[in-house]
Amino acid sequence: MHITTGSTSVRAKPTDDQLDIYALTHQGMVRTENQDHFLVCQLKKQMEVLHTSLPNVSVIPADQERLAMLMMVADGVGGHFGGEEASRVAVKAVAQYLSESVHVYYTVDTTDDSVFAEKLAAAALRAHERVLERREANPALGRAATTLTLWIGVWPRVYLVQLGDSRYYVLKGDDLVQISRDQTVAQDLLDQGVLTPEQASRGWWSHTLSNAIGGVESLPVVTSIENDWKYVHLLCSDGLTKHVSNDQIKERLQAMTSAQQACEALLQDALDAGGTDNITVVVGRASKDV
Repeated sequence: MHITTGSTSVRAKPTDDQLDIYALTHQGMVRTENQDHFLVCQLKKQMEVLHTSLPNVSVIPADQERLAMLMMVADGVGGHFGGEEASRVAVKAVAQYLSESVHVYYTVDTTDDSVFAEKLAAAALRAHERVLERREANPALGRAATTLTLWIGVWPRVYLVQLGDSRYYVLKGDDLVQISRDQTVAQDLLDQGVLTPEQASRGWWSHTLSNAIGGVESLPVVTSIENDWKYVHLLCSDGLTKHVSNDQIKERLQAMTSAQQACEALLQDALDAGGTDNITVVVGRASKDV
């Protein structure tokens, strides 16, 4: 089914039962703790939690039409206690902000990217404030910070809010496109021509964030793209991409039988290759045409 507006044909928004989404997280083969957190929600008049690694989060039933889909990945840094705390606080703060202000999505013109981007960036900045407040109240957290990759689908567009190096990919047929940009010192130096790609992949700078929730610099970067029924979406922490190449990610997504199967296959690839970091994978797609 298509909706035609003027000379533009827009395919109807997938219904809830046409969405195939799955998420998982794993501490890896080396770490004794997991500092990653994720959240997958439907935004209606209330927030309905579908999958999360957060403890004690209730599932809130909602019968209203889905307004938007929300997916988040946060990868904490700053030691076991601090990193896990930072990523958990950030994901909860964004979820709370969006849940409390969901009416914004009924009043903001989502065709105006600049206005909508400001609202989404505000959610990330709220998370930054919460992490700073938690650090001030508990000095033991030290310099705890976290990445945040926030994906929100407001059909037929996708908006990405990013701080750090947790990635967002889109599989478009035979092309796997990395929409996010790694916000690390290494990537900054690579972009400036100071480092070669080989140099950028080694050394402390490759793992040092230049932009993060709770970091010295916390500047949300918002990107928007057109969505399509044929696209497969992937969010992940760098525990996946340290070990699994883009070619292997593309192969797994092209061969997927379900979002769960793809997540589990990618996780196993990362574990088989060493699993030196926490691994979080979120995969979503429209599962059938109408």
